Amino acid sequence: MISILDYDAGNIKSVEKAVQYLGEEAVITRDRDVIMASDKVILPGVGSFGDAMGKIREYGLENVVYDVVDADKPFLGICLGLQLLFKTSEESPEATGLGILDGEILRIPDAPGLKIPQIGWNNLEINPNARLFKGLPENPYVYFVHSYYLKAKNPEDVAASTFYSTQIHASVEHGNVFACQFHPEKSSEVGLKILKNFIDLEV
Repeated sequence: MISILDYDAGNIKSVEKAVQYLGEEAVITRDRDVIMASDKVILPGVGSFGDAMGKIREYGLENVVYDVVDADKPFLGICLGLQLLFKTSEESPEATGLGILDGEILRIPDAPGLKIPQIGWNNLEINPNARLFKGLPENPYVYFVHSYYLKAKNPEDVAASTFYSTQIHASVEHGNVFACQFHPEKSSEVGLKILKNFIDLEV
């Protein structure tokens, strides 16, 4: 069973449907006992960094996330869920994120002919050792919706990158912690394969 953390994020139902489509039981919950009893945990997210962290703390989920990570359960952050794994974001300078991974969340720089947020398909440069992308073709396309991006501190954490005005660390893997800036649940067959790889993970 996979727990999808419920803190009123907008893309929760689409993540649930994608996981269920792949034949895996999924539950949207903020119940600590249910989360800790699950095999894997997903932190989805759309919206602003500060508001999301406020909700996570309001619902008592911050310590649950730390406990999940400490228990070596496979954990997947999606879109804003990736950004929340870091301590700070330029979007909400007053807010403190989860601080599980090291890096910066920065605004995508303005560039001629490019619209911000980035909305649409972009291809990935994949680290060949990345577990989330096992079995995928070279440079697959996935679906992004974001104005802020990750610049990871540790190169070894970067599972995939893309380019949109600047080099963007689009996916990270660190131990049992995985995250994607893009939306696998909206990325057609490529996205379903990424989610299936997560479902099949053994950490």
